[in-house]
Amino acid sequence: MVKLHGDQIYLRALERTDLNFLYELENNPEVWEISGTLSPYSKDVLQLYLDNAHRDVFEVKQLRLVISSNEHKTLGLVDIFDFDPHHKRAGLGIIVLDEKQRNKGIGAQAITLLCDYVFNVLDLRQVFANILEENQASLHLFKKLGFIQIGIKKDWIRTNGSYKNEVLLQKINC
Repeated sequence: MVKLHGDQIYLRALERTDLNFLYELENNPEVWEISGTLSPYSKDVLQLYLDNAHRDVFEVKQLRLVISSNEHKTLGLVDIFDFDPHHKRAGLGIIVLDEKQRNKGIGAQAITLLCDYVFNVLDLRQVFANILEENQASLHLFKKLGFIQIGIKKDWIRTNGSYKNEVLLQKINC
């Protein structure tokens, strides 16, 4: 049986009460580089997103779950994107918003729980992640969790007038 609860955290669906957290996250310019955001989001737009967050992953081809501490504090988000049930694959993204909460096992547990879910419930064969080459902490984390580097996308992310490489990692459920 798949569980979405770990020792430190659990994954849950988005709720209306997550509006302020989403507003803070989506309007943080430090996150825009990895999210592809070019301008701020209004609370009205984010509320519309929350109103539609219940839609089925097979319909919208993505799934966003909240990473919550066992004390019910919202810590971050973990996403499935580019969900492709025919080829049995999807992309995986994660963010823990508060830097003080990073490097404490939260990300590892969230990724492990989500991989268990996508492999055993959604019946995917593989997941992939796109990580900036300079983000050594994330690269280390994903590799520690069994993801294999399969390529580098040269000059993939444009930021502040220059380009950065993005590493493509993949985990296959054998």
